[in-house]
Amino acid sequence: MSTPHVVVVMGVAGTGKTTIGPLLAAQLGVPYAEGDDFHPPANIAKMSAGTPLTDDDRWPWLDAIGAWAHGRAGLGGVVSSSALKRSYRDRLRAAAPGVVFVHLTGDRALIEDRMSHRQGHFMPTALLDSQFATLQPLGADEAGVAVDVTGSPEEISERAFQALGSLDQ
Repeated sequence: MSTPHVVVVMGVAGTGKTTIGPLLAAQLGVPYAEGDDFHPPANIAKMSAGTPLTDDDRWPWLDAIGAWAHGRAGLGGVVSSSALKRSYRDRLRAAAPGVVFVHLTGDRALIEDRMSHRQGHFMPTALLDSQFATLQPLGADEAGVAVDVTGSPEEISERAFQALGSLDQ
């Protein structure tokens, strides 16, 4: 890729954002930031209790991610964020206009299975339905790619890397 992109690895819980993000960042030679680290404690508490976040809960979180992405403009970086709604992605783009998205997609049963095997994560599988109900896939006018999450993390990361390369052509 010519200029390093700031990439948001997005998707519903359990698609592997936290696994694929660092692998992709390593392939791109840029830093990775874990989107969950931008959540205020109140958001973590709500999700841990099985309560979906409201948009009002998400705005400060998205603004913090957007500020990080803005700071990486021209330098590149990878950050994870569910970014489920178009309005959330618009908010991120408002802060960091050059951001591109890697939407990790997959079959609900596969994602639920992966979530059920995670250790020490605050997001319960009970919230998966609300995540899928909220999800608005990337629009044709949004800079980004959809990447299927079947296979190993290395295979998924390689597909994402190749798909991002096609954006530069």
